Amino acid sequence: MKQFVYKVCILLLAVMVTVACGNGAQKGEQSQDGAQTEAKAASKSKSKKSKKNKEIKTTGKKKKKSVLTPTSAGSPFEILLVAAEDDFHNGAVDSLYAVLTDDMAGVAQSEPCFKVSRITQNNLSKTLRLCRNIVIIKIDPNLYTKCKFKFSRDVYAAPQIIMTIQAPNALKFKNFVSENHDVIIDFFTRAELNRQIDLLKEDHQPVIQEYAKTMFGCDIWAPAELTKVVKGRNFLWARCERFVRNVEQNLNLVVYSYPYRDVNTFTEKYFVHKRDSIMMANIPGPKEGQYMMTTKGFNLISEETVHGQYAQIVRGLWNIKGYDMGGPFVSVSRVDEKYQRVVVAEAFVYFPNQAKRNVLKKLEAALYTLRLPDELDLQKFSYDLEEILILPED
Repeated sequence: MKQFVYKVCILLLAVMVTVACGNGAQKGEQSQDGAQTEAKAASKSKSKKSKKNKEIKTTGKKKKKSVLTPTSAGSPFEILLVAAEDDFHNGAVDSLYAVLTDDMAGVAQSEPCFKVSRITQNNLSKTLRLCRNIVIIKIDPNLYTKCKFKFSRDVYAAPQIIMTIQAPNALKFKNFVSENHDVIIDFFTRAELNRQIDLLKEDHQPVIQEYAKTMFGCDIWAPAELTKVVKGRNFLWARCERFVRNVEQNLNLVVYSYPYRDVNTFTEKYFVHKRDSIMMANIPGPKEGQYMMTTKGFNLISEETVHGQYAQIVRGLWNIKGYDMGGPFVSVSRVDEKYQRVVVAEAFVYFPNQAKRNVLKKLEAALYTLRLPDELDLQKFSYDLEEILILPED
């Protein structure tokens, strides 16, 4: 009897060892697959190009995120400004606060570029260190001889950017941030847009993606909440209508194309002419004879580089002819050399008497995910909106 029990125990032990080894091998294969996936993702993220006319000198380097790194706190376009107590009295904090809270371009009502909170260095607790965007002021004549930027990513949380602005005295600091007003705004704006692009990569509307492919041969990641789709001739319109705080919120994204003729295609006059004719044919108002049109005198046009190619960015206002309805829009026009056409991706919102920054920027991020037919190779394509050029220190 004892020998029988002994043999049974040996048999059970052998089975347990076999199962354990099999599970270990399976985990090893999963770990190897995960490492290969991370390697592929890393190779895709290396192709970031930059605008040459907007530079920040810095020693900041991208820190590899640890599995133990917590998720950053705060909402998009929120910044925590940290400074010494003296800098709250010498004008340094006020000067940077004025830059960060300057009015956002392209909207009718006054709205700050960022929501900014200010604290002293002594109050930067472990909890506050998790904020997604932090700007630290450091003014010390014993440590610094000139003004400069430095920044780091994902130090205490992810995604996170901590920018440090150094200066020998308050006067030079104030002049420095004033001279670099657009650089500072553009840097954090692009960082937030890229974060939104990362979210869109994981969660976007597949129906719009399929229509863009069949109609234009292009790809685009539109927010998943855009569920109503209207198709026209070389025109795709996706929208979402909902109520927020009992106020109608209307989110819209359109893609359309027209033949490319010459460089005069990208003048303001030609842009408004083409946009108005296309909107008149595809986006009517509530009554006959009413249609969407561009509000004249409010267009801000810039020439940018998107995915290494020329792009015309237009920010302006739209309205319905003969009807009290309007709002801001952002338009990204790009040349499709393969088919000699201009492909336009545009976002516009209707959200009367409410802050529009976050909803408009979320839609704007989707515009930069547009991939033309020549850009469909995922291995070579960069999903990021081009960031400011980061140079090493002299």
